[in-house]
Amino acid sequence: MDSLDRRVIGLVPAAGRGKRIAPLPCSKELFPVGFQWANNNSEPRPKVVSHYLLEKFRIAGITTAYIVLREGKWDIPAYFRDGTMLDMCLAYIVITDSCGPPDTLNRAYPFVQNEIIAFGFPDILFSQDDVFEQLLQKQLSTNADMVLGLYPAHDHRLMDMVRIDARGGVTELVLKPAQTDLHYTWICAVWAPTFTQFLHDFVLSDEARQYQREGGHHIDPQGDLPVGAVIEAAIHRGIRVDSVTFPEGTYIDIGTPENLAKAFRMDR
Repeated sequence: MDSLDRRVIGLVPAAGRGKRIAPLPCSKELFPVGFQWANNNSEPRPKVVSHYLLEKFRIAGITTAYIVLREGKWDIPAYFRDGTMLDMCLAYIVITDSCGPPDTLNRAYPFVQNEIIAFGFPDILFSQDDVFEQLLQKQLSTNADMVLGLYPAHDHRLMDMVRIDARGGVTELVLKPAQTDLHYTWICAVWAPTFTQFLHDFVLSDEARQYQREGGHHIDPQGDLPVGAVIEAAIHRGIRVDSVTFPEGTYIDIGTPENLAKAFRMDR
C-alpha cells in the first residue's frame, strides 16, 4: 500500500530543454551530482539528480510515479527503466512539446485525475528525506486541496514567495517579487484531485492563453507558464492550500552553471 495507507502517485515533469546549462551530453534530469551504493557494489556509483526526488517519494511509501517527458529524451526511460533500482513502478508519458510545467503536468490528467499527487521538480535538490511523508500527513489531517513544502528562500527575486497564516494556511503567493517581506518559497507539494482538476481547467483557459500571448518573461526567462501562476490563481479561486515549513531546509536548482558547480560540492 502506498504512503499513509492511501494510493499516492508521484508526478515528475521532465519535458524541459535545459537551455540554461546547454549543451549537455544527456537530459539534465540525468546529470550525475552524487554517488550511491547500488547492487551490492563495493564501490560507489554515480547518482543522477532526479534520483534524489524519486528516492524521497519512495521513503514516503510512494511506489508508483509517472514521468512526463518530451519526445527525444529517451535516455530517461533507458536509465530508470521500470523503476526496479528504486523499488518503484515507473511509467512514462511522452509529449511532443510543452508551454511550461503546468502543461506538462496536465498531460498526465487522464491517468491521475482521481489520485493524490506528490510533486517535485527533478532538477532541484532539497533536504529533508521525509518531506513527502510530512506533506501527506498534513493533507490527510486538514483535508486541504494542496500542501506546499516551504523552505527559506535564497533569493526572493528568483522564487515564488509564500505568505502563510498562523496555522500554516497559504494566503498569498507572490511570483519572483523585486521586494518583499516574505521569507519562504515552495519547493515541492502534494495535492488532491480538486487541484488536479483546477490545473487541468486552468491550462485550457483563456487566462492561461493570455499569459502565454503576453509572455511571462518577467517571471520565467523563456516565457513559459509557471506552476506558481496556477497555484496563485487557485488561491484566488478559493482552493485551500496549506503548508509545512522546514526552517532549516536547503535546496539548490541545478539548472544554472553556478548552481551545478555548487551541487558537486554538496555533502550528500
